[in-house]
Amino acid sequence: MKRIYLVALMVTSVFLLAASSAPALADIPLITSGSGDDAQQYSLKLELLILLTALSFLPAFVLMTTCFARIIIVLAILRQALGLQQSPPNQILLGIAIALTLLIMRPVWTQVYDEAFVPYQNGEISLIEGIEIAESPVREFMVKHTHRRALEQMAQIADLDPATDIEEIPFTVLLPAFALSEITTAFQIGFIIFIPFLIIDMIVASVLMSMGMMMLSPLIISLPFKLIIFVLVDGWTLIVGSITASFGGG
Repeated sequence: MKRIYLVALMVTSVFLLAASSAPALADIPLITSGSGDDAQQYSLKLELLILLTALSFLPAFVLMTTCFARIIIVLAILRQALGLQQSPPNQILLGIAIALTLLIMRPVWTQVYDEAFVPYQNGEISLIEGIEIAESPVREFMVKHTHRRALEQMAQIADLDPATDIEEIPFTVLLPAFALSEITTAFQIGFIIFIPFLIIDMIVASVLMSMGMMMLSPLIISLPFKLIIFVLVDGWTLIVGSITASFGGG
């Protein structure tokens, strides 16, 4: 877990400094003790300040640059399709989404760790060089799962040339395009998931109306049928497999 945290922290720095071109990292005056010639100044490394600031952006990084958004949306739609309000609880869905995110993103974070963080930790490269190296696998993952239409729309909003090579597109343009693409894909998967449960609801509603039981809510009758069918077809395995396959795995 410590390794994953360090990798996520390095990639978060990419989000903060991908567009930065600072030539060097200097000390920042923090506290001055005394006055006159006896004054002592305590400074803070800019490098340390950046890393500490990056911690506050870690949740946003997980939401915006990984597969977490797609997974949690699909699981939420699944719960709605089953007709359940609070089961599984939000904490359980978040836990499943985080676990799947760690699993799916492991190749990317492993590459970042081996090629960027380890050399930086050993003093072989600077922080800026490490960030540039770490950006490459993250960008590659995001580009692979970004819809061309969303990317063109964000480029148009940013007033970029439509002929700009995808490798030269700024990270600030790629980020919202990737987020919109993930939401779109999640809704497409959710629509497919919703169809069989909707059919069950329609069948139950038709049977109840034909029996004259219009005052009885169809959801009360259809819920047990949806649950047992979902369990019999091993629904959780199918859902996880579909989500993983949508990222090119499984």
